[in-house]
Amino acid sequence: MTNSFEVKIIETKPFEGQKPGTSGLRKRVTEVMKENYLGNFVQSIFNVLPEDKLKGSTIVVGGDGRYYNKEAIQLIFQIAAANGVGKILVGKNGLLSTPAISAIVRARSALGAIILTASHNPGGPKGDFGIKYNMSNGGPAPESITNAIYKQTTSITQIKSATNVHVNDLGTLSTHQWNDGKFIVEVIDSADDYVSLLKTIFDFDGIRNFVKNHPSFTFNFDAMSGVTGAYGKRIFTDELGIPESSLINCIPSEDFNGGHPDPNLTYAPLLVKKMNNGEFDMGCASDGDGDRNMVLGKRFFINPSDSVAVIASNYKAIPYFNKGGLKGLARSMPTSAALERVATQLNVPFFEVPTGWKFFGNLMDAGTLSICGEESFGTGSDHIREKDGIWAIICWLQILTHHNQSTNDDKGFVSIEEIVKQHWSKYGRNYYSRYDYEEIDTAPAEAMMKHVSQQIDSKELVGKKFTGISDHITYEVASCDDFEYKDPIDHSVSSHQGLRIIFTDGSRIIYRLSGTGSTGATVRVYFDKYETQPSQLNNDVQTHLKSLIHIALVEISKLNHYTGRNEPSVIT
Repeated sequence: MTNSFEVKIIETKPFEGQKPGTSGLRKRVTEVMKENYLGNFVQSIFNVLPEDKLKGSTIVVGGDGRYYNKEAIQLIFQIAAANGVGKILVGKNGLLSTPAISAIVRARSALGAIILTASHNPGGPKGDFGIKYNMSNGGPAPESITNAIYKQTTSITQIKSATNVHVNDLGTLSTHQWNDGKFIVEVIDSADDYVSLLKTIFDFDGIRNFVKNHPSFTFNFDAMSGVTGAYGKRIFTDELGIPESSLINCIPSEDFNGGHPDPNLTYAPLLVKKMNNGEFDMGCASDGDGDRNMVLGKRFFINPSDSVAVIASNYKAIPYFNKGGLKGLARSMPTSAALERVATQLNVPFFEVPTGWKFFGNLMDAGTLSICGEESFGTGSDHIREKDGIWAIICWLQILTHHNQSTNDDKGFVSIEEIVKQHWSKYGRNYYSRYDYEEIDTAPAEAMMKHVSQQIDSKELVGKKFTGISDHITYEVASCDDFEYKDPIDHSVSSHQGLRIIFTDGSRIIYRLSGTGSTGATVRVYFDKYETQPSQLNNDVQTHLKSLIHIALVEISKLNHYTGRNEPSVIT
């Protein structure tokens, strides 16, 4: 006997500001908990999906386990049932990483997914909440869909909800039915589909043998109390043979144990300290929802731009790419040009896209892209349609395995640092850094951007020369623009994607206002300088970029004047 439900109509009114950004809707938990706030947004998602496809469809639901996700999941069940969805696949305890959701959508031919995550933003009762819709390809909804959802939120008057739809125990793998099976909720293992996919990409046996044959190899994985804690033991210990003692912060927490689940040098201080002390050969971390990653060698940081470039240049070490070859490489516009240099030498197509994984997804669906990355610690490939933190970490384990096929611990071990330096000697080095100025009042942030934009629009910067304060090099502006992208697949145009200043030596300065926060504005400034001289490949990043940083912050943007900020919140 199955349970039954009836559809009830809840009268509601629109809330302002429910426009999804590049990664969905992100708001403070206190705002999302207002009556009907979340219900309005969920109903708006279903309102824009074709009714004939929605009826009887399968939807994947899960998230990073942050505060209020449990209540949100039950609400989604009720609204989904009332809107004709046939089946919900939900992760055990409501936990599913963003890359795992993409894998499940693709493997199970789901209509799409509702993902509950604010990614790398803090959680807890006073933290952030996030929700986004992914399409049947497993990737983020395009702007045509997110704009339609937003339009619905501005005029919504009713929410459809199913009575008596609630799953008391999400911690047990089980199936629940209502109305003679017309609506089903299946609690699935969070890792099964994802691990099965990873095994088609990597040589798990080879990595396990590498770990076994190099007993002195030390590894540390920090899940930052996010969702990948539900995957760490299964993948790294059970499948790859790495001791469970090498895994830390692997119990998902609603407030990430009071931390900031952003895998970078600022917000993963314990891991960084251990690596700087030389305690491990490889250290890595992932963010709240598992789509970002940081990888470090012993006393050696790999910036994300270099990481994706090295993965691409070592593609033959990874069975998935060695077998099929590279269709193309791509990076987001603010990411360093390191990947572009690999594409040039390998003679494969290269694409520069705006920030946002959906742009990579279009290229992947068209069969023109294999490996891609963003400087914001996002790396991925066409195995799914999201960036994938654990995938990137396993890439590095596979590359280490490849470079150490004939080594043992006593002689000749090739470290992460050596692999990266080999890459620089072949391709040159892009010295790269990003300065984040978080939670700035919106008005002064926009005023600063306008100041830079006016200089670009008037063309007064082109041909202008700046003298470096530390290297005394003359930096002459070759071109500048507000980046616009014309998608070669769907021919859509994305304008105002970042202010670029490009110098005659290839150095770049980029300014962007980020849309991933829930309050205020985040100004991001990027610095990129290319070097090929062997004597200049191993300098300190901040020292080497000192002149470019001064030009960007003082001479062009006058950032301190407009924002009052003397120092960035985060340097990567």
